[in-house]
Amino acid sequence: MKVPNNNFYFNFKIMKRSLLTIALGILLSILIYSCQNDRKKINVKSKNPIFEGWYADPEGMVFGDQYWIFPTFSAKYEDQVFLDAFSSKDLIQWKKHKHVLDTSTIKWAKQALWAPSIIEKNKRYYLFFSANDLQRPGGPYWNEKDDISHYGGIGVAVADTPSGPYEDYLGKPLVSEFHNDAQPIDQFVFKDIDDTYYMFYGGWQHCNVAILNDDFTGFMPWSENQIFKEITPEGYVEGPFMFRKKNSYYFMWSEGNWGNDTYKVAYAMSKNAAGPYKRIGTILESDKTIATGAGHNSVINVPNTDQWFIVYHRRPIPNKGRDHRVVCIERLEFNEDGTIKEVKMTFEGVNPKFK
Repeated sequence: MKVPNNNFYFNFKIMKRSLLTIALGILLSILIYSCQNDRKKINVKSKNPIFEGWYADPEGMVFGDQYWIFPTFSAKYEDQVFLDAFSSKDLIQWKKHKHVLDTSTIKWAKQALWAPSIIEKNKRYYLFFSANDLQRPGGPYWNEKDDISHYGGIGVAVADTPSGPYEDYLGKPLVSEFHNDAQPIDQFVFKDIDDTYYMFYGGWQHCNVAILNDDFTGFMPWSENQIFKEITPEGYVEGPFMFRKKNSYYFMWSEGNWGNDTYKVAYAMSKNAAGPYKRIGTILESDKTIATGAGHNSVINVPNTDQWFIVYHRRPIPNKGRDHRVVCIERLEFNEDGTIKEVKMTFEGVNPKFK
């Protein structure tokens, strides 16, 4: 009978234990590496500006699982003859969709195509825009020889997808006259929780609100003699925007001059979409260590979260061009009483996965 070699069994056990230790070490290293990579991904931020090019007046929206931004192409009026759009899955990487709308489609629009606002209804996408920088006789910018600015206003285009192509919906402006002294520009369409669609708009320090009819071809009257209700808050200049959070309506607008560093964003709150609105304060303005002329904003809410972001344009430093504006994004935060905290401009931007 052969006697077992105890040394062999002892050495075998040591070898098994060593192999197990090595395997566990390798597995732990893989897990640590994976976690570090995931952490790096979580820490990645959008950076500001969020995409290249001179753009302004950004309208942010969420459709399905994608974020969308529709901005103005920031250039001389005669060069503002198209609108681009940008889409993203994560607010970090953005895809450019060129010329989703241009003046070859909107025959009555010749230039100054700006301030897009988009809304979805019944699986169709309605893109509202301003065109031609409409003026009126006796106004501060009226020029008898400038035929283009004698006709225009707020128009509507429609498409089956957010990326277009968009077609002229009415063949004419939706709003082509001055009501309550508000220049028909800078429109924003807001869907309330009762499925009412409001359109806020107005330049020249006047803001109107109107109720769109069911097919967006016109408006429902507030009363027998009133279609456009003026709701201008103190300090208002242009660029209205509206969002709802919990039971409050937040109305935002731009003050100052869009062509210089006085441009800024102020806001008010109300329990009704149509106001009244009393100015609460400024939340975004120039910071000469980062950028100037911050304004004409919109707001994005990450679906099913309480994460909010403000999308806006600003002027890089140094800046020698009137139309040198870029689109940026920052986190929008609130105080316990629901008021908005001051927004600090950054170069880092945001990431919805990382605070």
